[in-house]
Amino acid sequence: MEDIRPVILCGGTGTRLWPMSRTQSPKQFQNVAGPGSPTFFQATIQRHRSKGFGKPVVVTATQNYRTIVKQLQEIQCDATVICEPMARNTGPAVLAAALVLAEETPDALMLVLPADHVIVGNLNTPILAMRQAANDGRIVAFGIKPTYPETGYGYITDGGEFSSYSGLHNVAEFVEKPPLKIASGLVASGLAYWASGIALYSAKTIIKEFKTLDAPTHSAVVAAVKQGEWNGNCLQLDPDSFRKATNEPTERIIFEKARSVAMAPLDVEWSDVGCWTSMHAIGVANSDGNVLSGDVVSINSQNTYVRSEDRLVAVVGLSDVIVVDTPDAVLVTARGKCQDVKAVVETLKAETRREANRHLTREHQWGESKHITSSSDHDMTLLRINSGSSISVDPLPGRHIIAGSSGLSIFDGLSRRTLGKGERVTLDVIDQTKLTNSSPNRIDVILVTLLSQISTGNDEPRVVNA
Repeated sequence: MEDIRPVILCGGTGTRLWPMSRTQSPKQFQNVAGPGSPTFFQATIQRHRSKGFGKPVVVTATQNYRTIVKQLQEIQCDATVICEPMARNTGPAVLAAALVLAEETPDALMLVLPADHVIVGNLNTPILAMRQAANDGRIVAFGIKPTYPETGYGYITDGGEFSSYSGLHNVAEFVEKPPLKIASGLVASGLAYWASGIALYSAKTIIKEFKTLDAPTHSAVVAAVKQGEWNGNCLQLDPDSFRKATNEPTERIIFEKARSVAMAPLDVEWSDVGCWTSMHAIGVANSDGNVLSGDVVSINSQNTYVRSEDRLVAVVGLSDVIVVDTPDAVLVTARGKCQDVKAVVETLKAETRREANRHLTREHQWGESKHITSSSDHDMTLLRINSGSSISVDPLPGRHIIAGSSGLSIFDGLSRRTLGKGERVTLDVIDQTKLTNSSPNRIDVILVTLLSQISTGNDEPRVVNA
């Protein structure tokens, strides 16, 4: 029987885990337990590097490509990478992966996995047990027995066990993020499961269902794959085609309508780590109930979560508090209010604060950046680069630079050239572009980003060296 191909979905911004998670460096690429630990993405990959599972496929935003490559290299894992030019939720992402896999192996089985969950327990045995059902055309969604009435999760209700497949159940209904009263009733019934976001099916099955249930999205994604560009193991989807796809999750497009959908329970500890309270819950607590990560001193404090990245953080006399320290921002919140952290990010975005989008360094010895203007379709930033200094600009569709002075050297990983004053260059959408001031004086560069071609707002160049 063919190995199952893990398909890791690396979308989402994780706004409730700000300031660790930012638009341009979301939670799936952050360390689960602080510096030195695997990232959420790496842990997801490692979970299925065993017998019965094949080479993974990673679907991510174009601007995350280099992060994906770096983190795969750190764990010595080869993967196929599919880059989305704009966010279109999980439905089109799953379909793109299915089309690529079906081209390689017509009978390929794919295990769809969110990249940012924490799972403890025997996950692979029950998944492998569902291979025959998936081969027979079933869409197997995996459910977790709920331990409390969570209103932020979707639920799958049990419609009775199949006689032909041991451990597989019919689905009575899907319930999306119910209010507390309904969630409590679902948990009390004993027939409801949290929807884990993990699902197993054949590539040809999901392609067929998309063609039947959402033909426009099927046509759009087929064109995006066919007209996309391969660069080694990376497929850059065609943006003009992909943007026509429905911006909806697979569950809404397919699972809630398809007769082939079924449910298999998982007996594991599971968390989608949607907020800092979840991070506290999955951490290893000391005798006072505190989960401490990094250089932290806790005095007379109970049930706190304190995370420090690069400096000492001390807490005294606190209870039920979350403290997260990063180089450019500090979050302090009550444990019960962690879902409201998203409002902080919305405020920062409304004020066009860059702390919403990416991590900023404390020192910009390469020079300085100054936001000039932005509109609904573009963003402009003035970069002033000191003599002999370099910065790296992250790849985004529609991003280009205009040299305000002569002597700017650019290198995209393949070729190098020097620009004269007023020259304009469109940047590579896969690799970072290094900008170097090779003149004896400070030079100006205008960085222009066409927001109409991306889904994540503006960002700031990353310092390579000072």
